[in-house]
Amino acid sequence: MNNVKRIALTAVLLLFAAAALLPLDMYIQKPGGAYELAPLVEVKGGDQDDEGSLSLMTIALSKATPLTYAVSGLVDSRKIMKAGQVRRHGETEEEYNLRQMQLMEDSQINAIYVAYNRAGKPVKLETEGVLVMDVVKGSAADEILEAGDLIVRVGEEPVDSSEAFAETVASVPDGDAVRLTVIRDDEEVTEEISPGTIPGAGGRKGLGVSYAAKRSIETDPEVEIETEDIGGPSAGLMFTLEIMNQLLDEDLTKGYRVAGTGEMNEDGTVGRIGGIDFKVMAADREGIEIFFAPDDEITGEMKERIPGVRSNYETAAETAEKIGTDMKIVPVKTIDDALDYLEKLDAKPE
Repeated sequence: MNNVKRIALTAVLLLFAAAALLPLDMYIQKPGGAYELAPLVEVKGGDQDDEGSLSLMTIALSKATPLTYAVSGLVDSRKIMKAGQVRRHGETEEEYNLRQMQLMEDSQINAIYVAYNRAGKPVKLETEGVLVMDVVKGSAADEILEAGDLIVRVGEEPVDSSEAFAETVASVPDGDAVRLTVIRDDEEVTEEISPGTIPGAGGRKGLGVSYAAKRSIETDPEVEIETEDIGGPSAGLMFTLEIMNQLLDEDLTKGYRVAGTGEMNEDGTVGRIGGIDFKVMAADREGIEIFFAPDDEITGEMKERIPGVRSNYETAAETAEKIGTDMKIVPVKTIDDALDYLEKLDAKPE
């Protein structure tokens, strides 16, 4: 091979490597998988001899490269997403991952709370503080607080709700500092911050952090949930059903392979989630027979802001028809809708 051909081949290989490996500030979303919940959820002494299964659904999200970007534009089971559709403005990858893990923890706690309430079992919910999710650059808290800090006291008062924390910070007189007790890397530290104008917030004053309530829950019997690296709130509905399936003697599944998605709120309502079309595709591929989809209300404001917006159920039903699946798509507004459907379901023939 002469030098010209060698140089040309090297250039082609370098271009291909760049196309395959160079990360873009975009993401590729595609169908994930189904995870049976029985191995991930354990109610101490709970019922474990059910014939069917309850599964959570995931979507796969990866950084785009020029090559995957080009391929995704040609495939229905891939969606190109801008960084702003995934991460909040100014949010780092670390902060995004922290937020997803916190959302998963919240979904688990709400699922446990709702399941034990519906099953008539003892449950106690408490707030331990507020968890810092991200810090605005140039704000009062910048370089003092950091993502992952747990604020447990303001002055001498314990933080028992995110609302109370917000009110306390808002009541600090101009020029005064607020003393925060923070748990960071398992150590307690004290920080003093004078609230100031938050960059990019239209003149609003505050610390310049976003945060979420950090809660703990006690139950009888005890329950343990192991989800490893799965993030986000969308497994809440299925967690609730699995916990109840173990708390109660009957088999809620009636022998069917059941999956679904939806955030579980503390009052038992099922919240809207993203990527439901891909979850339907994944569920069909995994042989799921019944799929619960949030039947969320589309308000006039939402229609104005997002023309053509549809409920999760409408999108799920359309996707199911498009791919020609025999899987039953069931709309649910609350946990009780799912329970009612399963209760009326005839047992699967053996």
